[in-house]
Amino acid sequence: MRDFYIAHEEDIKAGKTTDVYFIRTKKILDAKGIHRKVFADVTTTSLPNGWKWGVLAGIEEVAKLLEGLPVNVYAMREGTIFHPYEPVLQIEGYYEEFGIYETALLGMLSQASGIATAALRTKIAADFKPVYSFGIRHMHPAIAPMIDRSAFIGGCDGVSGVLGAEMIGEKPVGTMPHALILTVGDQVKAWKYFDEVVEPEVPRTALVDTLCDEKFEALMAAEALGERLAAVRLDTPSSRRGSFRRIIEEVRWELDLRGYEHVKIFVSGGLDEEKIREIVDVADAFGVGGSIASAKPVDFSLDIVEVEGKPITKRGKLSGRKQVYRCENGHYHRVPADKKLEKCPICGAKVEPLLKPLIENGEIVAELPKAREIREYVLEQAKKFGLSLE
Repeated sequence: MRDFYIAHEEDIKAGKTTDVYFIRTKKILDAKGIHRKVFADVTTTSLPNGWKWGVLAGIEEVAKLLEGLPVNVYAMREGTIFHPYEPVLQIEGYYEEFGIYETALLGMLSQASGIATAALRTKIAADFKPVYSFGIRHMHPAIAPMIDRSAFIGGCDGVSGVLGAEMIGEKPVGTMPHALILTVGDQVKAWKYFDEVVEPEVPRTALVDTLCDEKFEALMAAEALGERLAAVRLDTPSSRRGSFRRIIEEVRWELDLRGYEHVKIFVSGGLDEEKIREIVDVADAFGVGGSIASAKPVDFSLDIVEVEGKPITKRGKLSGRKQVYRCENGHYHRVPADKKLEKCPICGAKVEPLLKPLIENGEIVAELPKAREIREYVLEQAKKFGLSLE
């Protein structure tokens, strides 16, 4: 018996996390000697909450999942902005060789892309001010590293998870919990102990809503730590907020009035993109939990669009091989694969194909960039193409 209800890497690679009807399909094809090469698209017909665009994530895991199988895989680069009805990944091979992995690969893409998209939307709502992902406590710890990676590549400036940060080559980011202040029994002592004990490269951000009014605790922290205080964090509970914006404005006023203009205001607690937009002009940084970590998955599906070279698919889908082109101005064009585009039909700018070889006959042939590089690519697209939340 296992202690935790989680699938290990070997379980996933062995196809044990599949839906049972894929196992039965493989059994039937093998028993009847049906050996047909297919071409399949991964697409979505809609995005959560009516979103107009998404951030593709999970490609590296899918590459590792399908590595070694006798298949060819084409995919958009991880971090690419995509839209409904555009193939983000394609698989070519004999169906019985890869069919049992559909469940796992869709899960890898769906959840990671949902989190990455929510992260970028939050970053845009924050006017590209610092946003940190603090939400792994809302999800099963087995997937905490995946959540942290997806949030980071989607645009978050840092993540709180120790293992998640380690696996992407970053340092975990965090402030202090209410538990520290309550256990010490005194706010000022807790802030000073943090300053004395924690390594100096960690910014001194004092939590200022545990026992007293936020503006008074903020002044107490500023007086206690002086120039060493980088920020105060307001995690005010909803039952005490009233107008969160007014609380933040009061804290800013009192700090500035006494010469503490250098102290930033870091806010957290139940934030989402809408709440951030209401206070983005008065706060300096944001800690975000469930609205990123628990974001709705993108409803990707994998559909056969060609069998033995002949276009065919199920109702509601488009048959045949496809390519997606994007121009320098952010216009997207989905076309049959044999139709080559040289320039954008809308603006005449140069275009590039987004679906490129990821795996050739089981071997990964594309570069799998580091998380920070993917994040930079995501933010570059957001700014270059003027992505909006509407």
